[in-house]
Amino acid sequence: MSSKAALRENLFFKRFLIIDCYTENLMNRDNQQERLIEESIHSDIPEHIGWYLSGFADGEGSFNISFRCKQDYRNKWQPVLSFNVSQRDMTVLAIMQKYLRCGIIKQRKDGLYSYDVTSPQSPELRIIPFFHKFVLLSLTKGKNFQLFREAVKLMFQKRHLTQTGLRELVEIREQINEGRGRKRKYLKSDILLESSETIR
Repeated sequence: MSSKAALRENLFFKRFLIIDCYTENLMNRDNQQERLIEESIHSDIPEHIGWYLSGFADGEGSFNISFRCKQDYRNKWQPVLSFNVSQRDMTVLAIMQKYLRCGIIKQRKDGLYSYDVTSPQSPELRIIPFFHKFVLLSLTKGKNFQLFREAVKLMFQKRHLTQTGLRELVEIREQINEGRGRKRKYLKSDILLESSETIR
């Protein structure tokens, strides 16, 4: 075996081991009762369908945290947590909507169809349990999911209504979907400055 081939093989197995350890950590959570409850929520999803949808989301899905400026809110900002998948063919999106039992499908101006889950309860009750049962394998998407999960938990506990919680949520948003192409309508400084002045 050439040195280049050996190097490629070594890198492959290193990456495989990283992914394997990562997924094992996700599956072996401390709270076994919580895991069983989460899995029972999606017990009606056939295994092959669940893993197919998880793999599809691993490649095409996106977990997002955004903010809307709301003058009638105490700290002026409404956090919006969303999961979405866009495709030219809506077949898989319809299957996803059917089995996750949440979200809407709409056609965008560019002709693509988008499956969007934005209602406040759906991430906590449908999206998080699904990806706990059918674990994402890519490191990047797995990281984004864990950050999204932190944000969902923070909002479920209503900590985002405080200045400290809002700051924590903004910091989580700064870490999700890192890299080229990421767009933010409002900067971190915009949100924290406006909210602190409003509360004063």
